[in-house]
Amino acid sequence: MKYSSVAVPATATLMLLIVLAPAAEAAIACSDVIKDLRPCVNYLVNGSGMPPAACCTGASNLASSASTSADKKAACECIKTAAKKLNPNPQLAKGLPGNCKISLPFTVSPNVDCSKHAFIT
Repeated sequence: MKYSSVAVPATATLMLLIVLAPAAEAAIACSDVIKDLRPCVNYLVNGSGMPPAACCTGASNLASSASTSADKKAACECIKTAAKKLNPNPQLAKGLPGNCKISLPFTVSPNVDCSKHAFIT
């Protein structure tokens, strides 16, 4: 089986994030956030155009499951940590919620300040 040169590091990074992710007090776990957004990794790093359907399904699942303020803040922190490691294309990351027809109270970015968002339930 032949692996692409991007898929192996991206998968390894996500697995590392799952293992090293700090436990959050919120109901949503970083491992759940990573699981939902895993189909988006290749698109966010190397893609163009519209995100794949599996990516939008995962993003929609995440948006639905992060229902409380604590969940949204935990998801924001997890996505921020993952974005620092993966270095996504900023335009694709910023456009992901709109392209998937979901709403996130923060931008998918390694520079987002999760403490400055009003995570209203």
